[in-house]
Amino acid sequence: LFSLKPKCHREIVVNEVSFVRKCIGADSSHGDLWGKLICTNFKVSFITHDALPMQRFQVANRLLGEHDVPLACVEQVVTVNDAKGKQKVLCSNQKLKFNPTELILYCKDFRIIRFRFDEAGPQSAKKVCLAIAHYSQPADPQLLFGFEYIGKQYYGSLAINSIPTRVNGVDPGGGLQMPLFDRPSEWDREIKRTGAAEWRVCSINEGYVVSPSLPEYFVVPVSLADQDLKQYLCFFTAHRIPLWCWNHPNGSALVRMASISDPLQQRKLDQRICSAITKSHPQRSDVLKSDLDKNLPNIQDIQAAFVKVRQICVIEPFEESEEKWLSSMESSRWLEYVRAFLKHSAEVVYLLEGKHVSVILQEEEDRDLSCVVSSLVQLMLDPHFRSLTGFQSLVQKEWVMAGHRFLDRCNHLKKNDKEESPLFQLFLDCVWQIINQYPAAFEFTETYLTVLSDSMWIPVFSTFLFNCPQQRTENSMDFAKSKCIPVGEEKALRFPPVWDWSQQFTPKDQALFNNPMYVGKGATCVQNGAVKSFRRTKKNYSSTLRGMPSSLRNILMDGHDSLTLTRRNSLVSRLKPDFSQIREVVESPTERFFRDWVSRPADLQGMLIPQLLPSHLALWRLYFLRWVPEASIPKGGPVTAYHKLSQLADEVEKLQSQLRQYKGATPASTLTSTPSAPPSDHSRMYFKAGSTHEPSSTPEYLSSSFPFSPVGNMCRRSILGTPLSKFLNGAKIWLSTETLANEAL
Repeated sequence: LFSLKPKCHREIVVNEVSFVRKCIGADSSHGDLWGKLICTNFKVSFITHDALPMQRFQVANRLLGEHDVPLACVEQVVTVNDAKGKQKVLCSNQKLKFNPTELILYCKDFRIIRFRFDEAGPQSAKKVCLAIAHYSQPADPQLLFGFEYIGKQYYGSLAINSIPTRVNGVDPGGGLQMPLFDRPSEWDREIKRTGAAEWRVCSINEGYVVSPSLPEYFVVPVSLADQDLKQYLCFFTAHRIPLWCWNHPNGSALVRMASISDPLQQRKLDQRICSAITKSHPQRSDVLKSDLDKNLPNIQDIQAAFVKVRQICVIEPFEESEEKWLSSMESSRWLEYVRAFLKHSAEVVYLLEGKHVSVILQEEEDRDLSCVVSSLVQLMLDPHFRSLTGFQSLVQKEWVMAGHRFLDRCNHLKKNDKEESPLFQLFLDCVWQIINQYPAAFEFTETYLTVLSDSMWIPVFSTFLFNCPQQRTENSMDFAKSKCIPVGEEKALRFPPVWDWSQQFTPKDQALFNNPMYVGKGATCVQNGAVKSFRRTKKNYSSTLRGMPSSLRNILMDGHDSLTLTRRNSLVSRLKPDFSQIREVVESPTERFFRDWVSRPADLQGMLIPQLLPSHLALWRLYFLRWVPEASIPKGGPVTAYHKLSQLADEVEKLQSQLRQYKGATPASTLTSTPSAPPSDHSRMYFKAGSTHEPSSTPEYLSSSFPFSPVGNMCRRSILGTPLSKFLNGAKIWLSTETLANEAL
């Protein structure tokens, strides 16, 4: 009756069980779905012909069905036997001594999904549970589904020069309108784009002979010869010498580097590196160093905060209006850490923009905190990175090619929980905070950020599968050799990047990524019948801050110019100044710089600095609460405004098209809106302008969770849940102590 049609090439069914009930309601079986539960080598699938009581998903993923969960997204597999009162957290290659009556999947994207086996065969149910536990915890990177996905199909047809041209029928990144920074020419273009005349592309790491975690090509000062760099290598942690990130128009450079492992060489190397960076500056400006390890939370702190947020949003009952819920959210320290990274990045922006000095971001291995800060600094200073293609190139440059440990930090292999940390999720949250304050400055939406985060758990894309480019090359070469796959001159398999969104979504669904309010270089408007470039009005986005004392209005600095930030001291407590002393506070240069900036109208194509009072930062509801039914607002939330704005933007685009046709300027068939917009009916909006005969009311299926749905994706029971105290002690298990005491070993 039920059959699985694999959406992915090389996907095979491992185990299955029929007559399974997927739980929709938490306390009753009303509205539950009946069908078949299937485990493949890629995902957990539930196949049903039943319809849910309401329309849920408007966006269809080409790789996943509406009831599918990628195995890489499964955080924990819990089996339950009602009769014996036992529960067990299943790990790979474990035995299960009881027949499960219930399966609970805790997912990394905050879902909890429950299946009941009341009518299913006991042995079949047990086998499926064991298969899910085993395949969701691979022992080796080459067991991740991405290797099978790109296997033989990838090389079905080779180009004349023996370089593969298609991956599962899709161009593997070659047709993308964005740089992947895997070749010197793309670094050269970035150097020219930013005007970094005194910087050059270095190729001493070709073949990863110098450092396994660095890219093959990176940018260094012109005054540093390759021979000098090779001499300095051994003194830096993991041989990670300074890497150029970005150049300010005034000549100041943003650089990142690992710490110097030899203390005897510390001063001499610092002088040589700083001297080279100074020579690359037109005004020979100073170079300041920011030690991120001393000034920011560490990866364990960030992971602990994220676990607590998941506890509050997922496990515990949701009652946002209660003071307990809000205080629990504050005590998680997640928003405090988001603020800390935004604040530190703003301080670096001040040094580059206000003091015209170059900045070195230093971290022990230069692969975690520096990824977040360097990306945020560039996002605040360079409007190019606020476009869709620009933002994607930023992530590719500062995260993927710079060697962020995605394999370890995402814990794809479930090997070392101590290495797991949501650095990339923290970065996306910081980006969302800026978008929330300056919505018209970004070409992309929070839906795009959420989908990008979810893509970390689809083990197909090279973007999030590996710790560095060298690891991808080495593993793909080994895999190709073991499977006797001819790889031609490249000598390694080529994974598709996540940036090829056609792998996951149709052009229409990709339109949800586009922000109708975007004011960018490609945006146009109609003035007096003529299409002109958009010129910003004098509306001040920061007008609400006028009249406030500068000490309260610009709590971005600590009252001095140093890049210090107390890690353990609560930021919230520091936002309570003594009002009697406000007039006596001497304004620092940093405070004066940001006061002057806030007093001017916001230039959406210029520098953007986020406001950092606690009242300015909010919980990213779409990401954290999208599966929580109690938090969903039917026909409400930001999507209602997005719906109306999209229709208006679509109507404006149609009018512009008609105007061009009327003036004979450009045929309508050749019009495109923005370079990154998908070609869908010459409109970049998901919601189109309706005719006069169509109703203009908000569609029934819209809610604050759109395009995601809490229905069938969040099933909590009161007996489940971990006390917050267990998480404070670093507990990984989501079950309570009492439950674990009854667990069958």
